[in-house]
Parts: sequence; C-alpha cells; structure tokens
Amino acid sequence: MQAPLLQLRTINKYYGRSHILKDISFDIMDGEFLTLLGPSGCGKTTILRCIAGLEDINSGDILLKGRSIKDLAPNKRNVNTVFQNYALFPHLNVYDNVAYGPRVKKSMSEKELRKRVADVMELVQMSGYEERMPHQLSGGQRQRIAIARALINEPDILLLDEPLGALDLKLRKYMQTELAQLQKQTKTTFVYVTHDQEEALNMSDRIVVISEGELQQMGSPREIYNTPANLFVADFIGDRNIKKVQLLEKNQEYCKVMLGRSIIDIKCSECVEGPYSTGETTILAIHMDKMRISCDEIPNSLSGEVRLIHYAGSQIRTEVDVDGEIITVVEYQRNNCDYEIGDKVSVSWEESGAVLLPMEEDAGESNA
Repeated sequence: MQAPLLQLRTINKYYGRSHILKDISFDIMDGEFLTLLGPSGCGKTTILRCIAGLEDINSGDILLKGRSIKDLAPNKRNVNTVFQNYALFPHLNVYDNVAYGPRVKKSMSEKELRKRVADVMELVQMSGYEERMPHQLSGGQRQRIAIARALINEPDILLLDEPLGALDLKLRKYMQTELAQLQKQTKTTFVYVTHDQEEALNMSDRIVVISEGELQQMGSPREIYNTPANLFVADFIGDRNIKKVQLLEKNQEYCKVMLGRSIIDIKCSECVEGPYSTGETTILAIHMDKMRISCDEIPNSLSGEVRLIHYAGSQIRTEVDVDGEIITVVEYQRNNCDYEIGDKVSVSWEESGAVLLPMEEDAGESNA
C-alpha cells in the first residue's frame, strides 16, 4: 500500500483564545488533487499556511514523506504556494519572475535555467510572453505565470489558496479545466483551497470538508455529494431540500417516514444501522436536481400545489407546497407534465437522491 506523501496529525491552532483548528488529521497521497472546502473563516487557509510553514501549530505534527516538518522554516520545506493575488514581482518581467526561485537557490546554471523556464512556460501555455511585465497580463495569464513560478522549483506539493477567486465566471470555469489537466500532466500533488463547492466537485480527486476548524468529511466528490456524513455537509454540498420527518418504521432496505401528511419510503442503507429509532424526528435531505414532477398521482411521492416556476436558461426551478412545506425541484427540461402555478402535482425522486441524517443541535431547514 502506498505511503502518504503528507500527514497531518491532530493539528491544533490558536489565535489568542480562539481555537482555529481542532484536532485536524488527514493524509495526502502523492500525485493527487486534494481540495480543502468550506465556508469563509472555517480554517481551510490556516491549514494551508500551516503546511507551508507560514503559520506555527500549537500541537500535533506535520510529516512530509514520513519526516516531521513542523519546525522547519518555509524555505526548508519542498512546498510552494500560489496565492489568490498571485504575488508576482511587478518590477520583473515574466521570465525573471519564473526564474526567481532557482536563481535564489542557485540550483541550476543559466543555461539549464533557460531550458527549464521554456519547459514550464510551454506547460502553462504561456510561451512567447517571457518579456511581458505583470501589468501587461490578464488575470488568467498572471495565474498561469504564478503556477509556472511555483512548478519550476519541482515542489513535492503545490498549495493553491483560492487562485481563481479574482477571475470572472467564464474564465474561472475555463481555468478549472486547465488546472485539473495541468495537475494530471505534471503529476504534482495539488492542495487546493476554495469555498466554491462546484469548483471542488469538478476538479478534485478527494475533498476535505471543513467547518469551524473541524473536519466534517473526507472522500471523493461522488461520496461527498451523494452520501454526506452529516447535516452540515448535506446543506453545504449541492442544492438539497432539507426537511424534518418522523421515522415510522425501518427494515433491511427502506425507512418509512412521514412528511406533513405524506408517508414515503426512503431507500437508505445507513438508516438500518444508523442512530435512528422508530418514532423519532430525523432529517430528510433530497437533491433538488434528482427530483421530478408528475401531473398524475404516482406511488411513493409527495402531493402538493405548484407555487412558483422560475426559468433560468435550461434550468427550471419549481416550488411545490406540500402540506405547508415548500419543496424545490430543479429540472433541466420539461417532461410531459405541462403544469402551471396552482396545479396539483406529485413530486418524486431517484432512489439515490435522498438520504436520512440524524437531528443535530440547532438543526435548521435552510430552504423550508
């Protein structure tokens, strides 16, 4: 079995009396694209800065290739960081920006350096821009140069702190694809910080979800999206209807729950062994885009009245009132059911579209 490239072991970090990181532990494998995902202020950038050596940890350990690096200075760790503002030297042209690291380290001759700069410039598709100054580049071009400047040092890990945050939406989506392809091409380990769930799902091999300094879940994009570990992850990842329901019974394949006056079966393997007791209140989380609306009564569905229809390009968002509960359905093309506001409809979903989760303190219904 492959040994982890980087290991974080029960990391704790305080700013004064504020406990910023709380027993953070996870491994990063060589050559993977791992994303730290969470809302602003959750601690994900602090984790990145601890790995880089820009922040000290109060307890725990950080091991790179099995060796502790927690007491090493940033320039002694074979780790490079790309910041959101790119941090290019404004008085140096592109070539000198990219060549800066090896020149400071005196790690190669000028002849070797010229070839290496040419290689990384080609890698980031910026050949021919060597004489440009940073202010003569677009945001996407500056980002590519910042990455080239980091890659030329051949780091064990490239840390990226929301590097697409300053780009417009169209360029941001384009650069997501470019970054993911670049990571696969170079086989460099990327640790990427973002609060954008779509970005994380599109680019990552694995995602670490952080909230209030605590690790909530770690897994593949598919695992995080389809099987959230708790209510926070369910609410943060993907658009879901999150509703309180009463658990009526459970067997080896399904749980029977009541929402309003409707009784429905939920296929959920976790609910069989999970912390659920018959009669108690639990949380039903349903992906909006895995739901469908029918004009006819169908088995195992919710009946309600259409309250709102919103067209947004190819996406149609429909709100249905089910016994006083608003259920939002996202469809990408209308089916044979030609409903209008005020019509009675049935709402159902794919079996993989719903999960049951235990009630938590202060559990809300974000789209109730």
